[in-house]
Amino acid sequence: MRKRVVRVLAILLFLVSSDATAQQGTVRGATVDAESGIAVPAAYLFLHPAGQPGAGRDLSSAEDGSFAFQKLSAGRYVLQVSRAGYNTSMMELDVGEKEESNVLLYLQPHVYQTEPVVVTGTHMHSRVENVDEISHVLRGKELDRELGLTLAATLKNETGIAMRTMGPAPARPVIRGLGGDRVHLSEDGNKTTDLSASSPDHAVTIEPFAVERIEVLRGPKVLMQSPVTIGGVVNVVRHEIPQDMHGNIIGTMGMYGETANGGLLGAATAEIPVHQFMTRGEFSHRQTGDLRTPEGVLSNSDSRTTSLSFGGSYIDRDSYAGAAYRHFDLEYGIPGGFVGAHPDGVTIALERRQVNARAALVFDATLVHDVTLQLSRAYYRHKEFEATGAIGSEFSIVSYPGRIALSHHSLGPFTEGSAGVNFEYRDFNVGGFVFTSPSTSLNVAPYVYERWAAGPFSLEAALRYNHDVITPLRENPDARTGHIRQRTFHTWSASTTLLFELTDIVHIGMNLSRSSRVPTIEELFSEGPHLAAYSYEVGNPDLEAEHGYGSELFLYHRFSRLYFNINFFRNQMYSYILPRNTGEVNYATFLPIYATTGVDALIYGAEAQAELLVTEKLSLNAALSFSRGSFTGSGEALPQIPPMKGRLGVSWKEKAWRIGAESEFAARQDRVDEFEEETAGYAIVSGYVQYSFTTQGQVHNISVTAENLFDQPYRNHLSRVKVILPEAGRNLRLTYKLHFQL
Repeated sequence: MRKRVVRVLAILLFLVSSDATAQQGTVRGATVDAESGIAVPAAYLFLHPAGQPGAGRDLSSAEDGSFAFQKLSAGRYVLQVSRAGYNTSMMELDVGEKEESNVLLYLQPHVYQTEPVVVTGTHMHSRVENVDEISHVLRGKELDRELGLTLAATLKNETGIAMRTMGPAPARPVIRGLGGDRVHLSEDGNKTTDLSASSPDHAVTIEPFAVERIEVLRGPKVLMQSPVTIGGVVNVVRHEIPQDMHGNIIGTMGMYGETANGGLLGAATAEIPVHQFMTRGEFSHRQTGDLRTPEGVLSNSDSRTTSLSFGGSYIDRDSYAGAAYRHFDLEYGIPGGFVGAHPDGVTIALERRQVNARAALVFDATLVHDVTLQLSRAYYRHKEFEATGAIGSEFSIVSYPGRIALSHHSLGPFTEGSAGVNFEYRDFNVGGFVFTSPSTSLNVAPYVYERWAAGPFSLEAALRYNHDVITPLRENPDARTGHIRQRTFHTWSASTTLLFELTDIVHIGMNLSRSSRVPTIEELFSEGPHLAAYSYEVGNPDLEAEHGYGSELFLYHRFSRLYFNINFFRNQMYSYILPRNTGEVNYATFLPIYATTGVDALIYGAEAQAELLVTEKLSLNAALSFSRGSFTGSGEALPQIPPMKGRLGVSWKEKAWRIGAESEFAARQDRVDEFEEETAGYAIVSGYVQYSFTTQGQVHNISVTAENLFDQPYRNHLSRVKVILPEAGRNLRLTYKLHFQL
């Protein structure tokens, strides 16, 4: 879709015309892409008096997205807008004599079911993904409203997602009770290189403010990036390497502030065309102070983040080739003074430098649609400083991930699909008082993903084989943890989703999967103290690969005024890898010992969400998610399983305004592992106001959110800090974004 930024949209500042048309009502406005703020030309608009659809007028929006209905009699009208590639929407408005109504129509992009569409690498869309789109994607004004300090904080209110933390900065999303390497993080389909999966004190190296959208991928398409089908992929979309050509300089500028930590952020992005080249730049800087809670200040919880990138690509019709460089620096504090943390706290400084290259050659021939090549080099370094300034731990990673993929049109019984090979070479080194063996790892993973549709049935299926070799720098048969040696793993994963369309608005489906995951270097070879986590970590070089079987049943229903989605899932895991508190102490360091073991486990649960449009302006929404994890043999609780949680909300839309209130609640979690703390249930209330307007062709979005309005103390079960202080108190958050064209 060709991108055109809103050019002449001073909708809210138009003067009433002095000619005869001003003696009757006028409706002026513009059609705008809800994700990017870009003008949508040639949108079809139909305006008719309420209850009289046969007495209407129609027109198309101009090149800059603007439109005007003039000489309207006073009364109530219904405005319907539609365009190829977008969801059809309607709104009601009152028109008075000698009055002018100004509206800004945000069109939500619609996902097609026909040809494969390259969005993020080899990411493709289907009817099954249409069902997922509403509940599993954050974008546009909704993303602005939910933006938080971290990626996990931005996603924490999504159904089925929790947040693991050890202070505000080191936060990571948990999906259906699964965390760590079972949740794959990527940017534009490129694997994100950091150590956030290995320990709760390690932060994710993604700044969420400047992203276009955040998508949570589940089902067969997960195998295009990860072998863990029961977890999921959280992919942030930036389009660092541009894939579309447009004729103007477009971009965003914005700021973010919140009161609970005195945090401030400034950010800007720009896309600049140069003949057949498209260049893109991005910069953001964030600084926060210590977190204020209803019971005191969480000392040493401040952070400073700088993120920048620049890239470009050569674009020829639908094909392109380009590269981008990303620089990410983060310095943050880990609070001290509780079991599981260094007594005096720790400061962590990390950096990531990543170069990504991607090329897509679109043939659109009888069989082959496109071939995509993706290659990255990432350098990551992580230092943990004691209060004295001495380095206690140091880690570095140099990795080379990549992918080659081919997508095709109809082939035999399949309507379309993709096949490819993922690969990654990783060099892992340590320093300071860390005794994990420096190691290298190699992963090669061919996969195939296919789609089939016939009448009301749609089927997606994927199969992936994984070959992993993990090699320590030195073999040590006499290590206290066991025989440290090269390990080779051969694993496979599979997933299939069947969707049945009962009617145009009712879908029922199921997913069956086999999941696999190989142990990480830390899980195999660790032995020694971990400063920031305040633990003595013991690996197990004899660990087997984790595998399991998952099943899911879901129902999706969308009336004109009611939407709901219900999921039931069950995951049976074998050799499920866990670092567990043994209750013992290493007396050389006086640290609690955490040992890594492989166990059999069962995780099951349910999710539900619904939205009811009471009137054209008033809507109600609700969501509920529940996970339960047990050791298969004993039936006792798995550690770090989030409690049942949910939300209830109400929102009001009036032209450019959106106002809402929401209650987030969680049940008590008293089903815990040995040496794990229980948490009480809670309910907190938040509210928000959003306003959009235009000035001289530029689109402005403002979001003001008040979290925890009543300053209620509450504790996140997946936070290690919960034993000393609750989560943030009352917090006022302001987000402003400007979409511009030059």
